[in-house]
Amino acid sequence: MTEQSTISEHAAVPQVHPVPAEQWGEWSAFLTAVQFLTRVPLPFSEPVSAAVLSRCPVYFPLVGGLIGVATSVVVGVAGLFWPVWLAVIVALAIEARLTGAFHEDAVADFCDAFGGGWTRDDVLRILKDSRIGSYGALGLGIAVALRAGAMLEIIQQVGRHNWLVWGSAIVASCAIGRFVIVLVMVRVPPVSSRESLSRDIGRQLKLRDLLTASVWMLPLVLPFIIQLPLQAAICVVALVAIVMWFMALVRRRLGGITGDCLGCIGYGSMVVVLLATAARWNP
Repeated sequence: MTEQSTISEHAAVPQVHPVPAEQWGEWSAFLTAVQFLTRVPLPFSEPVSAAVLSRCPVYFPLVGGLIGVATSVVVGVAGLFWPVWLAVIVALAIEARLTGAFHEDAVADFCDAFGGGWTRDDVLRILKDSRIGSYGALGLGIAVALRAGAMLEIIQQVGRHNWLVWGSAIVASCAIGRFVIVLVMVRVPPVSSRESLSRDIGRQLKLRDLLTASVWMLPLVLPFIIQLPLQAAICVVALVAIVMWFMALVRRRLGGITGDCLGCIGYGSMVVVLLATAARWNP
C-alpha cells in the first residue's frame, strides 16, 4: 500500500480548506490527530482547515498513548482467558484493527524500498508501489515478532499481576513512537519532489510544536520513568542512537523524509523502547 493510499484510507482528513485555526480550536486539532492515526469514526460537520491539519501532529504522542492504553487493557483482559503470549498476540491484532495497521504498512514499504532500491529514484519508486516484496514481508514479520516478544518478556519479568508496571511500558512505547515521528518531521525536511500530506504538514512544523508534543507525552511516560528508571535511561540512549542513524540514512539516501519513513521510525521506536525495557544482564 503506498503512502498516498494509506492516507486516503484514513478519511479523517478528507478535505483541506483555508479556514482560520481559531474557528476550530485545539479540540479539532486533537480529533484530526485521532482520525489521522486511527480508524475511530469521529465525524466532522465541516471540512478540516489547513491550519488545524498542520497543528494536529502535536497531539500524536497523546493519541499514541491512548492507543497504548487500549492495547494494555486488551492484554490484561485477554490474559484472563489465555496464556500471556497469546494475549499479547490478540492485543496486537486488535491494535492493528484500531489503527488500520498504519505503521505496520509503513514498515513493510520502507524495508522493500531501502532493501531493494539502489538509487534515490529506485527507493522513491518502490515506496509508491502497493505490493509487498520479500524485504517488506521479512522486515514487517521481524518487527512485529520483536515487539510481541519484548512485551511478553516484560510481563514475565515483572509478573502479570503488576499490570501498572508492564502497562506503563506499553503506553510509554506507543507515546514515544509517535513523538519520534514529530521529532523527525521537525528535524528532517520532507522530500520536495514528492506530493504527499506528510510533506504539507511537515514543512509547517516548528520547534515550538515539538515542545508542545513533549508536554503531551510527559504524563504518559512519567509512570514508566518512576517505576523503571534504569530501563527508561537505557531507552533514551538506545533511541538517541537509532533516531540519529535513521535521520542520517534518509538524508543520505533521499535528501528528506516521506510518510512511509515516518511511519517506520515510529514503529521502530516502539520496538526499541520495549526491547530496551526487556533487556537484562544474563552472562
